[in-house]
Amino acid sequence: MRMWTWGVAGALAGAVLVPGVAVAAPAPVPEADLAFHGIAVLNGDRVEVKVTPRNNGPAGVTDATVRLRWSVALAEAQQLPARCAREDERTVVCATGPLAANAVGEQLSVPVRLKEKPSEATLETDTAWAGGAVDKNRTNDRQKVLVLNTGDPYAF
Repeated sequence: MRMWTWGVAGALAGAVLVPGVAVAAPAPVPEADLAFHGIAVLNGDRVEVKVTPRNNGPAGVTDATVRLRWSVALAEAQQLPARCAREDERTVVCATGPLAANAVGEQLSVPVRLKEKPSEATLETDTAWAGGAVDKNRTNDRQKVLVLNTGDPYAF
């Protein structure tokens, strides 16, 4: 009981109540439902990924980040688009740019080289950052696709 008393007293020690002054409520966090769909093509040690971001709303976001993670290691040297960066040995993150509510964003084209020439690789996509918005429906931004080394496009 004594610890609870001290905790409350410590929490209230810095509070100053002024009669007649309203305390502002915290600003509501915007909600945006982000989704990422596209295709991936594996040919030799190269993978070409085309991702189209979509924001199902209700709020727009000024920017978001999609994470692309492969089941195999990427080659050390990469020539990634300007708005993409390497996160670790198997992962790249890319900024989507602004996404208006109920709108499709600009398609991202992300070519990567793999360390080896696998017969197949799995690509997983998800939202790394939602521009400060809350996404209560994470099922449509988390995708997983098996891509065979055939040169054929595989949709996700």
